[in-house]
Amino acid sequence: MNKLIRMDVHEKPKWLQWILLSFQHMFAMFGATILVPILTGLSPSVALLSSGIGTLAYLIVTRGKIPAYLGSSFAFIVPIITVSQGGKNLGEALFGCLLVGFAYGAVALVVYRFGVKWLDHLLPPVVIGSIVIVIGLALAGTAIDMASMKDAVHPIPKSAAEWQSLEGTIKSVNPESGTVTLHVYSLENFGVALATLAIAISSSLLFRGFLNIIPILTGIIGGYIVAYFAGMVDLTPVYEAKWLDLPHFTTPVVSWSAALVMLPVTLVVLAEHIGHLVVTGNIMGRDLAKDPGLHRSLLGDGIATSIAALIGGPPSTTYGENIGVMAITRIFSVWVVGGAAVLAIGFSFIGKLSALIQTIPTPVMGGVSILLFGIIASAGLRMLIEHRIDFSDRRNLVIAAVVLVIGIGGAVLKLTGIHLELEGMALATIVGVILNLVLPKRNQEETAAGADAA
Repeated sequence: MNKLIRMDVHEKPKWLQWILLSFQHMFAMFGATILVPILTGLSPSVALLSSGIGTLAYLIVTRGKIPAYLGSSFAFIVPIITVSQGGKNLGEALFGCLLVGFAYGAVALVVYRFGVKWLDHLLPPVVIGSIVIVIGLALAGTAIDMASMKDAVHPIPKSAAEWQSLEGTIKSVNPESGTVTLHVYSLENFGVALATLAIAISSSLLFRGFLNIIPILTGIIGGYIVAYFAGMVDLTPVYEAKWLDLPHFTTPVVSWSAALVMLPVTLVVLAEHIGHLVVTGNIMGRDLAKDPGLHRSLLGDGIATSIAALIGGPPSTTYGENIGVMAITRIFSVWVVGGAAVLAIGFSFIGKLSALIQTIPTPVMGGVSILLFGIIASAGLRMLIEHRIDFSDRRNLVIAAVVLVIGIGGAVLKLTGIHLELEGMALATIVGVILNLVLPKRNQEETAAGADAA
């Protein structure tokens, strides 16, 4: 076994370790998974339930060889809001999501028929390494925002001078209450985030035994305690929540116009899926696109997305946050990931536990996100180094430069006619593939001459 792997895919940890390691993965995905339904009008409880069921289905389809957690996909936020029109047509939006799941299956069939050699041609190490860096750093701004910013409510200014004196970014104005909400820097929040980060780093590098392999969970618990004493934790939602709270299910309603809006987004999530699969394989030191196969991974994601759409949850995607957890802990057990899925299913029915997790302050999650996203970016750098990418070759330099700036800079390609937006990692991936195909390569003689001269 690879000496860098502490626990391989089929190894089962002891009960206590199993529970804590699974909790660590659930904490990593929780915030983002429930945020998508909150923004789109879907049920957060159903999103948790569908993510758990979808992850278990994915693990079965991939023969338990890919330790990936599937949560809510951010790529579908705008299309769902566009179709649902304020929640009135959620069923139609879910029908479009269901067809996206079928589209995944169709692409999986094509991959199964024609293999994955084309993938090596489209996505060489210089492209993939750069994309992996983008996956980590594209969310760096989000992590820092979570760690250091907060919302502050002020009375609406009465003069232009008072408006200009406001600090931070204006988030909203409420004329009825006479208030304006500002997004401002908070030293207190940043202090809690740094304390959380310090606890997670200490757990990873300084602690011994089991605490050494649950740094994210340790950081969140430690950060939560710090935030509690800083007065940032409000337990009122926990007191008010029911112990047993059944999710509110929504079923798809046939709408072909909704399908036209939702289906183009499949291109975005396919690029995201392939990127995450390559990252996971790179961290594990295995070619997961060949064993168990990209077709199985795509099919598993498609089945998970279809299940979510049938019960009223958002489409799924593999989660970079959980990849970051595995990169730090070197634990790739599908039993641990499956345990997180079971916990998510359980939490979707237990109102008080779900509410307790939602009381975790944003700075705490921002602190651990700094570490998680940074680890993913570092994996991309490692890939470029291990494959000895020659940046004296201007072709490699151009590809990496353009991919990094487009991805990290947040470039967006909006196709308003079909309600499709390509941004961040998805757009960077497509641009990287195009550049790799169209830019001329140095011929063998020139390469050899350069090597002799060196």
